[in-house]
Amino acid sequence: MTATVTRTEAGRRDGGRRLVDRVARVRELGIVVALGLLFGVTGAVNPSFLTYASLRDILLNSAIVAMLAVGQTLVVITRNVDLSVSSVVGLSAFGGALVLADHPGVPIPVVIAGCVVLGALCGAVNGLLVGVAKVPALVATLGTLYAFRGIDFAWAGGRQVNAADMPEGFLSLGARSVLGVPLLALVALVVLLVVGWMLGNLGAGRELYAIGSNPEAAVLAGIRVRRRIVAAFVANGALAGLAGVMWAARFGTVDATVATGKELDVVAAVVVGGVAIFGGSGTVYGAALGALLLTGITSALAVLRVDALAQTAINGALLLAAIVLDRVLALRVAAALRRRRFHDPAEPDDRAEPDDRAEPDDRAEPDDRAEPDDRANPADPAYRADPASGRTADGS
Repeated sequence: MTATVTRTEAGRRDGGRRLVDRVARVRELGIVVALGLLFGVTGAVNPSFLTYASLRDILLNSAIVAMLAVGQTLVVITRNVDLSVSSVVGLSAFGGALVLADHPGVPIPVVIAGCVVLGALCGAVNGLLVGVAKVPALVATLGTLYAFRGIDFAWAGGRQVNAADMPEGFLSLGARSVLGVPLLALVALVVLLVVGWMLGNLGAGRELYAIGSNPEAAVLAGIRVRRRIVAAFVANGALAGLAGVMWAARFGTVDATVATGKELDVVAAVVVGGVAIFGGSGTVYGAALGALLLTGITSALAVLRVDALAQTAINGALLLAAIVLDRVLALRVAAALRRRRFHDPAEPDDRAEPDDRAEPDDRAEPDDRAEPDDRANPADPAYRADPASGRTADGS
């Protein structure tokens, strides 16, 4: 009977998970439809928007934001947020560019690895503050946003690294294409597929969703919540470091102000992509699509000669709309799960189980029943005079 109950409860959990996954797929499909409408309408108004050069620029610009959105998703699904990613990008971009400019003999892969490690260290600081010291993520990462940017300004000392100071082999990474697709976009795609597979197939990835859904229950389930939160921040920082290298290779000119304010675009891309700001749901694929959508909207508005302030207002409206939609969908999913749990026909585990009923061996045995001499019913045949004793059967 325990196995039946377990199977029933597992079926309910699977049904709820399928419902949430279906909602996530609908969100991602909606983004794909929005992208199709965006490119179709803008291309019809201005055909230059659909040229190879324009599409290539959109892919290059969205690759960096998508990389950051993938890392930010790891943090957001644990019910946290990292506002310091823009400062980490600026710090790693300037650090990598400075090493390449002052030490031309250093191999490019070593510089890239060093920037990734630098970003991971920044992420570890955030992770320790949030996961171990229990500082709210919004407060901790807002503080490190300014701290890391201050370190960047102190390190730069007003210096700017130009494209002419860096090796041509490094700058070619930002301009090289493979089969017509920019190399940086392919790098972002590989990172997206790897992280998406890890979240969907590895236990550590599923535990991040469990932490975001219910941190207290995750602790009771034996999940090492602190370690997972720190790991999420470290991974986010490492990807921000890699994005800093991509930024330096893409634009060539680097100073201490690189990527200032980019954290808002990243959070917007994550939320527009369907990742719940309250944690526990969403995919990196949706976050990457959100980054592509926001980048495409910015490019489309520029092509249509829309004022820059209006572009910012439109992006803000999209962010608010995404948050409202996410909340509405979350409430609908919760209501559907409650209806499924309480209004469906009773499952076997809701009924009295056989072991709760009177079993044959639990029923009254013949020796437990009232014996004839214990009865006091004159109509009973046993209530007769005993011929031998002259007494009635009840002893009278």
